[in-house]
Amino acid sequence: MKRIFLTGVFVVAAMAMLQASLEPGDPAVEFKLKNVDDGEVSLSDYSDQKGLILVFTCNPCPFANAYEQRIIELHTKYADQGFPVLAINPNDEKLSPEDSMEKMKIRANEKKYPFPYLKDDKEVFRAYGATRTPHVFLLEKAGKEFKVAYIGSIDNNAMNASEVTERYLEKAIASLESGETPNPSTTKAIGCTIKAKD
Repeated sequence: MKRIFLTGVFVVAAMAMLQASLEPGDPAVEFKLKNVDDGEVSLSDYSDQKGLILVFTCNPCPFANAYEQRIIELHTKYADQGFPVLAINPNDEKLSPEDSMEKMKIRANEKKYPFPYLKDDKEVFRAYGATRTPHVFLLEKAGKEFKVAYIGSIDNNAMNASEVTERYLEKAIASLESGETPNPSTTKAIGCTIKAKD
């Protein structure tokens, strides 16, 4: 009976971990992941920045592809202002072969990514609560740690950059720069579902 009870506790705890997700105002979760340059990158590596544009994205998703150039442009525009981009690929390569580290290296090289492109260990996207590619988490430096300031989409037109009328992420960054809380602080992430085993 005791063994059954303990097993139940572990199952509930595991389910809670899988369902956990961050909300605006929550402390960001630390991580260290392998980059396409074979080095490792951690959240703490950005401790000298004002914030971080954390993007969960991937290689084959048409939504991720449609946003790819915009993500590069965001880094070009905001890195010098203290808000660089950091991209994480959350997909399991066994379920999505195009998201292997080898294919990630090719993609990053072909597109000349000016930011790190990390391979998730299958825990980071779950800790943050990312469900789509792309899914953006704007982090703000608060004291010695980062906290989540905005979660969701980059803008309001996933497939056509020329028809964007609401730039949610840029508006959120402007709010932080003005000492204000982003409004909205969350939007719906539009993209492909993350490919990972339970």
